[in-house]
Order: sequence, then C-alpha cells, then structure tokens
Amino acid sequence: MFLGFDSSTQSLTAVLIDPATGEIACQQSVNFGAELPQYGSPSGFIPGGLSGEVHADPRMWLDALDLLFAKLCKATDLSKVEMIAGSGQQHGSVYLDETFNERLAMLDVTPGLAGQLAPSLTRATSPIWMDTSTGKECAEIAAVLGGPGEVCRRSGSVAIERFTGPQIRRFFKQSPADYKRTRHIHLVSSFMASVLCGKSVSVDFGDAAGMNLLNLAALTWDANLLEATAPGLLEKLPMPASVTTVQGLVSPYFVKKYGLSAGCRCALFTGDNPASLVGMGATAPGNIVISLGTSDTFFAAMPAPITDPNGFGHVFGNPAGGFMSLICFRNGSLAREALRDRLGVDWSAFDCAALEETRETAGKNLMLPFFGPEITPRHDFSGPVMEGSAEFTGGEHPGLQIRALLEGQFLNMRRHSEWMAVKPERIRLTGGASKNDGIGQLVADVFQAPVERLEIGNSAALGAALLAAAAAGEPLDSLQTSFCRPETGSGLMPDRSLAPVYEEAARKFGALLEKAVG
Repeated sequence: MFLGFDSSTQSLTAVLIDPATGEIACQQSVNFGAELPQYGSPSGFIPGGLSGEVHADPRMWLDALDLLFAKLCKATDLSKVEMIAGSGQQHGSVYLDETFNERLAMLDVTPGLAGQLAPSLTRATSPIWMDTSTGKECAEIAAVLGGPGEVCRRSGSVAIERFTGPQIRRFFKQSPADYKRTRHIHLVSSFMASVLCGKSVSVDFGDAAGMNLLNLAALTWDANLLEATAPGLLEKLPMPASVTTVQGLVSPYFVKKYGLSAGCRCALFTGDNPASLVGMGATAPGNIVISLGTSDTFFAAMPAPITDPNGFGHVFGNPAGGFMSLICFRNGSLAREALRDRLGVDWSAFDCAALEETRETAGKNLMLPFFGPEITPRHDFSGPVMEGSAEFTGGEHPGLQIRALLEGQFLNMRRHSEWMAVKPERIRLTGGASKNDGIGQLVADVFQAPVERLEIGNSAALGAALLAAAAAGEPLDSLQTSFCRPETGSGLMPDRSLAPVYEEAARKFGALLEKAVG
C-alpha cells in the first residue's frame, strides 16, 4: 500500500491507498488548532502578526507528524506501506543550521520530533502563504532583474509577497547573522520529506516553481534571481528534482516507533496545489480544476510554460510532467457570503431552482463581484460595481444580484485564464461551494464545459498517495482512473443555447472591468 500526507494550513492529513482494490484503506487527520492548542494557532498560524506577517511554528508540524503516525498505527497495519510521498502548503519556508542532518540521523524514539529538531532552527517561526509583509523586497528583486516581466518570464510569476524568494530576502535583511548561520532553507514539503527520510532531501520542481527562484525553462535555480534575493543562497537551497524521485528508506525513527517496514521508501513531497492536480485527476491538458473556497482558485495542466502577461497567474511544475497554472481570486466565498448577508437570504437562493427563476436575465446584468481588494485583477475595490436594469441595481429582486455575482465571478475566471490557451474540456469542482448545484450549473454554462464533482475529499493527500504509488512504478493514469472517480449523478452539462449569451456577456464584462480599474 502507499501513503500520502498533506501538510496544509490548518491540518496534517494522511491517505492510505491500495491499488490492488482501488480503495482508500485508511484516512486520518490532525487539526492543528483543536489538537495542538499549546501553539496558540487556532487556524494553523500565529495570529496578530505585524505589518502583514503571517507565520506558523514548525514545531507544531513536527508534533502533528508524531500525533498522526500514532493515530495511523492504531487504525491500520503500517508495515504494509511500500512508499510514502506528500504535499505541503506552498510557499512556506523553514530555516535550519548545519546540525539538521546530524539530528535527523540520531533521532531517539522516546522523545518526540519537535524537541529533538527544534535546536537546529535558525528562524523560530516559518512565514507561510498568507504573509504579505515583503512588498518592498518584491520591488527590490524586480528592480535588479529589470522589471516584473523579467521575473515572470524566468520564474513563472512576478515577484509575489508570499513567495519564498522575497521571504528569504526579508530574513536576510532583518536577521543577517541568523541568515549566515542557516545551512538549509526548506519548503514545508521538503522539510517534512527530510524528516521522514532522515536526511535533507531535494525539493520537487512543482513546489520549487512557487519560490520566484526556479528558472522554468531550465528547471534549475536561476543565478540572477538568487543573486537578487540574498548572498550565498545557492548553497542553502536543496537541489530541484522530479517529485517521483525516490530519496531512500524511511527514517529508522518511524520504523521503530510506529511499525513501518524497514524496507519502506520515501519519494519527494510536492506543493498542495500540484498534488491536488493529481488527486483531482486533472494532470492532462483540457482538464480544469476550480476550487470554490474562501478564495477561489483555478488551476490546470499546461502543454508549455506560457506565463501570464498581466502577472496575475502563476506557473508551477505538473507532477505528471510539464507544467500547470494557478490563478487565485481573493473574492471567492468571501464575496458570496457578503452578498448573502447583505440580501438577508440563505444558501437556497443560490441553488438551481432559485437561479432558474432569473434564467431569462442571463448575461444581461453585470456585476464586478469584488466586495474588497482583489488580486486578479489587482485592485482595491471597495465594493461591487453593477451595471444593468434598475430592478437589478436597486436590489428589489435579490435573485438578480445573486445570478450576476456568480456570473461575474466565473466571467472573471474565464477572462483571466485566457492567456493559458487551454480549452476547457472538463471542469472538476472542489471546495465547499462546489456542492451547490446552482453554482455548479453556472460554471458549466459560463465556460460551456461539463462539470464534475469527485467522490473523495482531501485531494492533495490523495494526490500524494497516488504519487507514492507512481514512484514505485504504478502507472499514474491508471491510478487516477481508479481513485479519481466522479460522484454518481454529480455531472452537470452546459446549456449550449447560452453560449452566445455568455460570449457577449464576457465582452461587456471586460469593458466594465477595464473602465473600473483604469
């Protein structure tokens, strides 16, 4: 069997798969806030950071790994695990001194991981993907390279506050002595993989691409980006490699303490978004994943590393080979909830029956669906912008605004994904709002593509388990066919009669957006 981990913002999850039966044999999870309250991180990060800082305690992740393995060994026979892989929240970074490898090699099973490895930390806390404190550093890196466009051309993204390169630069500037004694800078993914392997390991291409440091064309660290970030950085970074590269046997610590086989091996870990691409069965171009969460994300496999000329989208490595894009929209469920509360309705107003009542107005009323600052496009909106009938703008008919909000969200996605040059053949929805058939139907109609929902949650952990099996020689496409199954009856087909309606609506939406952002 094959074990996949996902170290996300709020939890650490494990999924154990058995390819022989096509079944998930075991799932376990540790919620950081609920089960490790001593770290004061109810949502998985330390609250109250100044100047946009959002950090987490890496000792919490280590305690969670011990706790999760304790749950797993009670729930299943870990001696049957042949290979382990995993994923981690992208962009988070961990800073360690020259004793890290020695401490990994000498782990004692009696105490836990955190106490034994904490002395090797050169930075007590880890900046994570929510951190926005590095705007100045982003500007400095872009200036050295000759502008944001050149950073994007090389790394797949413009310099982004939450990305690892700018975070490293800020650490170097604020704590030069601690930076100097840092020997290893790991991502969350490569840090957790190193602990499991008992040695410092490589970082995979997919996660490395979210650092503003990897040259996408060469899949190696970019000398110019490194030089613009911090001195001596190359010797501190793990080398990039393919995610299915086997790193060796699992650390004896986990064999002795939790019953893993001494022959169990470890592959690399990747980022949570690349792992979700695998777990959603969307590693081939034409398969789109839309995650409807607090923020909405749109990601897809790409046949070539085309970069977003506007600098809103990002290009990462595809664990199945090639590349993937990701675009994040801050006003996701935040906007849907804000409108729901403003109108005084419940979620039934967003379902199929309610939306059918306003079908004749499809594409006629336009809303820029931003209840606060947005990152795609980057603009400090103070509220939604509306254009349409008096009944719509006046709010006399709540259903009109609900339809326009949803149409606006998906028209915005459609507009800002055109640079990928990928025609959606199938869309797989995930996230809390994906269960709503009305929302799902509007996705199908706006994109004019079939929509599916999968049977399994925990797509990143499932993707990691599939990658573990692939590293052991199992064909990834066959694994995805077995494990990435749509829910029975969950499919939604587009209304083809609405194709010209949304073509025209997309044109008008673009004009309204350009007028609003200048």
